[in-house]
Amino acid sequence: MSARTSFNIASTLPEMAAKQPYTPAIFYPAGRDANGKRRYTHYTYAQLDHDSDVIARGLEAIGITRGMRTTLMVTPSLEFFALTFAIFKVGAVPVLVDPGIGLKSLKACLGRAAPEAFIGIPKAHIARVLFGWAKGTLKQWVTVGRKGPWGGVTLEHVKALGRAADPKPMAPTAADEVAAILFTSGSTGPPKGAVYTHGTFMTQVETIRDMYGIRPGEVDLPTFPLFALFDPALGVTTVVPEMDFTKPAQVDPSMLMELMRDFGVTMMFGSPALLTTVSRWGEANDVAFPDTLKRVISAGAPMPDHVLKRIYAMLPEGGEVHPPYGATESLPVATLPGSEILGDTWPRTEQGAGVCVGRTVHNVDVRVIRIDDGPIEQWSDDLALPQGEIGEITVAGPQVTTAYFGDEEKTRGAKIRHADGTVRHRMGDVGYFDETGRLWFCGRKRHRVELGDRTLFTIPVEGVFNTHPKVFRSAIVGVDRGGVTEPVLWVELWPEHRGTDHAALADELRAIGAKHDHTAGIERVLVHDGFPVDIRHNAKINRELLAVEAARR
Repeated sequence: MSARTSFNIASTLPEMAAKQPYTPAIFYPAGRDANGKRRYTHYTYAQLDHDSDVIARGLEAIGITRGMRTTLMVTPSLEFFALTFAIFKVGAVPVLVDPGIGLKSLKACLGRAAPEAFIGIPKAHIARVLFGWAKGTLKQWVTVGRKGPWGGVTLEHVKALGRAADPKPMAPTAADEVAAILFTSGSTGPPKGAVYTHGTFMTQVETIRDMYGIRPGEVDLPTFPLFALFDPALGVTTVVPEMDFTKPAQVDPSMLMELMRDFGVTMMFGSPALLTTVSRWGEANDVAFPDTLKRVISAGAPMPDHVLKRIYAMLPEGGEVHPPYGATESLPVATLPGSEILGDTWPRTEQGAGVCVGRTVHNVDVRVIRIDDGPIEQWSDDLALPQGEIGEITVAGPQVTTAYFGDEEKTRGAKIRHADGTVRHRMGDVGYFDETGRLWFCGRKRHRVELGDRTLFTIPVEGVFNTHPKVFRSAIVGVDRGGVTEPVLWVELWPEHRGTDHAALADELRAIGAKHDHTAGIERVLVHDGFPVDIRHNAKINRELLAVEAARR
């Protein structure tokens, strides 16, 4: 992280606006013209800085000020970016929750976050009123769009107040001051609100920039809205795709390709589910990415080799795929180029070694500790396991969040305190270090299946069965049968193989499992039409639901 001790993450925007005022910051699709050509609206860096200043002054005028928790429910758009930077500039704290997590979870998240202000599109306000989101704490609300019977003011009114107000410096927030509350996807339990400081954000921006050599003037196509918030701080132009961000696997690949060619996109972010869709389309239609695309970054779940191979086939010479390892609470932790995965580590994945997520980044301390499902209050070096032994992955460093907002129980379960006061995050993942110092991921701790004679970790088991050419993905779960845990293997087939005889397939999978000590004896095989997955990336398998369904069968 930089040596600054007092800064606001939004300060990166005026710095970039001074360096490149006329460089486009954001392009947003605005329909098509009479000839069918896609049209776009945009912000330059100077315009984004100016408009976020105006909104910031207007927010202060209506009472949204430093430290005030402010829920933001606005679809990815020019307004989304301007509002986010405006909230940072006044020192308020945006509360960001994936709207697709479900009404019950949304209400619970906002109840814990206790926001005092709510900025949203009309649909969000209607839901807020109908379901009573944070009704006991809200004091101010702003509508992005037409004002409804719920009161408050519109964004246009906020802008008018801001234009009439005198210019003000942005809030001089400190590195350890709360900058935002970002809720996890809830793929392995109720969503939790990770507390981000301005220092956390700044470290992430600088680390990602240095890891991948990202430079001002590049063009990014992010298919996950929160990742796009890094772009203005990096001096990168954002091209916002027209898609349902809660269903990345259903993206239209031809639309993404059109944007890449229109703007000379140099990098793209996408989940493995989205890249599976794009790469299968590219292979079927013999389509390549434009020569400008030099890096594809993916996160959310391990990327299978078949996706990597197809993406590399579409990339221009010298293009690279980077699947960094991390989580909402700590990002990034480790990284490994996809070319090294295919050329070196993937054969071991297919033998049950787990998935190699790479070398840890320079500013984190990663330790693998013995598995413990309870809280660990104090760090001790005795917790650490030797190289090669599977345990829980833990991380300490400047990009590691130290608490979940309003949830002391979850904080105690996920954080370990060092004697010097620093906090270590328990990733909830299991893995190990290999003989070269690379980190290997073996699945979620809570998804392990405890048998009488051994423990099954999900990724090493599933890596073996995923080698079957008809299997798209698999999931191992445990079912209690009279006090004895039985392992059950779920498989989801590729669409073209869904008419396969299930009994014959099960025999073939049992034969594959018999070749390895850790998968031998897995007898029960079930076929699923489509695994339940997380809303954010469509890639994390909900094994809890699969375990319940297996027990019913």
